[in-house]
Amino acid sequence: MIKKLYISILRYVFKILPLSKFYKFKTFLLKLQKIEVSNSARLFSSVEIYGPNKIKIGNDTFIGHNTLINGSYNSKVIIGSYVDISHRVTISTGSHEVDMKGMHTAGKGISANIIINDGVWIGMNSIILPGVNIGKKSIIAAGSVVTRDVPEYSMVAGNPAKIKKVYNPKTNQWKNYE
Repeated sequence: MIKKLYISILRYVFKILPLSKFYKFKTFLLKLQKIEVSNSARLFSSVEIYGPNKIKIGNDTFIGHNTLINGSYNSKVIIGSYVDISHRVTISTGSHEVDMKGMHTAGKGISANIIINDGVWIGMNSIILPGVNIGKKSIIAAGSVVTRDVPEYSMVAGNPAKIKKVYNPKTNQWKNYE
């Protein structure tokens, strides 16, 4: 009971801070909630984070306005360094199995880790679903729903997200994916 009150107070203080200021103080508040976050991370104060013991946020990572990060008790969210997450992104490790025989179609709850590797850019209103591993330096286009792993150096878009382009760091060129 006291722990829940303590976490609620810390979340309240986080939320009343100016949206895009006091980043170091915000990371301090997150650390008090047992969230593993780099001092150089920058989070808007409208970011919602649940499942704090299972969340890790790397160096120089930006997380935008109204983003939801939900790590369930059985899984975790790992966000690498130099990641840019735009506004209104949802990252959730939990979902449900489909149950067409039971009274509720949303059947048994499931959870799986989400890993967002270094240098990833996630566009506005994207959704990252359980079990996804987003490879280094990949781009998730705005509004995408990521349901499966994304290879490094690729750009995905759509619902469900599909690979549209692949970047070759050796030639410094993009190639359309077919």
